[in-house]
Order: sequence, then structure tokens, then C-alpha cells
Amino acid sequence: MLSLYPYTPQAMHSQAHEYNPPPHTGLEIYYQDAFLLALNKPSGLLSVPGRGEHKQDSLATRVQLEYPEALPVHRLDMATSGLMLMARNGAIQRRLGLLFEQRRIKKRYIAIVNGKLEHERGEIKLPLIADWSRRPLQRVDHEIGKPAVTTYKLMQYHSENDTTRIELIPETGRTHQLRVHMQAIGHAIVGDRLYATEEVQKKAARLLLHAEMLAFIHPLNGREIEINSEVPF
Repeated sequence: MLSLYPYTPQAMHSQAHEYNPPPHTGLEIYYQDAFLLALNKPSGLLSVPGRGEHKQDSLATRVQLEYPEALPVHRLDMATSGLMLMARNGAIQRRLGLLFEQRRIKKRYIAIVNGKLEHERGEIKLPLIADWSRRPLQRVDHEIGKPAVTTYKLMQYHSENDTTRIELIPETGRTHQLRVHMQAIGHAIVGDRLYATEEVQKKAARLLLHAEMLAFIHPLNGREIEINSEVPF
């Protein structure tokens, strides 16, 4: 079995036991109709409630204060910011969920990673699986890992701090896929408290990963929908 990340017990302990969500200053809605909502999730906020009384604050619960019928369709990592879809009834939730399962919803992320990438474009094919003894961490495993594919495109290199802004497109949707894939090829995402070295963690106060775009065919009216959100870094 092959594990390709630096394990930092302090970081994992902090992630597992401390939850300090950002203050609720209002919903950022990028798209809405009678059937669905597309909202921006800030970094540091859970997508849905976690276990325990102290982890009930989440994007889903905040949305449900104003839209009680809203149901989550998918999730983003707590540390990741960006676009999330919520359905406004159970039937739409099932239809949107099926679109995600069938990979018919296009997703694009923007990240800042450590170092300078050798190629302007590339594809990462590394199978992933949960590292059960170190949950919530994931790891590369060529024997029993599930297929995972990420494509990337270089946007801009910043020589002053040796980082690169890149575009990431997950062709599959494994947990922590983008974070593990970039770390595995030697370019961890800046600010990653789970997979980056301490030096790379210190380059930013948050994980510099943002879900910038979602595109799909509306499950009821057949319209082509593309939603974009501003990258906050």
C-alpha cells in the first residue's frame, strides 16, 4: 500500500475537534428559481451539520432558515469555498443527485498550489481510498483505491512566494480528490491543514481552493445553466 502525503497529527487533531465557523452575514445566492438554489459556501463552514451540538451550524442550516424546503444535493469540504447546489423539493434533489452520479454536472475549481508546475496542462490518474486509521484523511492506493481523475491547467506563476494559480477540473468526485492529487504530484494546495507541509500551510490563513463554476442542464426545463462565482483569493 502506498500513502502519499505528510501526516501531521496536530493538523488532524485540530480539524477533528475545533469548529469555528465564520459569522453568518447573509446568504450569497448566485442562482435561484422555483426548483433549486446555487449558493456560495464560505471557507470554514460545514456544508451540512456535523456530529454533536457544536457542529450544527452549516450552509444547509443557514439556508433552511430562509428556505425551509431546501435540501442539500452535494457537499464541499469545510475548508473549501465556492458554489453549492440545493434543491427545493425531494424530487429535484433526486434528479440533481443523479446528474452528479452520472458526471453530467461540470465543475471547475481555482486553487493556488505550492511550487511551479512543469507542464501547462496535465491529467492526474491516482486511485484514492479512505485511510480509516487516520480519518478523515484519504490516500493514494494502487491496489484497492477507487479510480480518480483530475485535469489541471496552469494560470499564473507567482515567483515572489513560489506558488502557482491553477484551474482544476475533477472528472470524478472522490473525497479530498483535488487536495490529495495535487499533494501527490508535489504541489500541495496552499493552506491545506491536512495534506500540506507546515511550510506550505503557513503561506495562507485558509485552504486556497474555490469551487468557481457549475454547469448543467436544468432537470425540469432543459435549459443550459452555467453559474460562476468570484474567487476570493
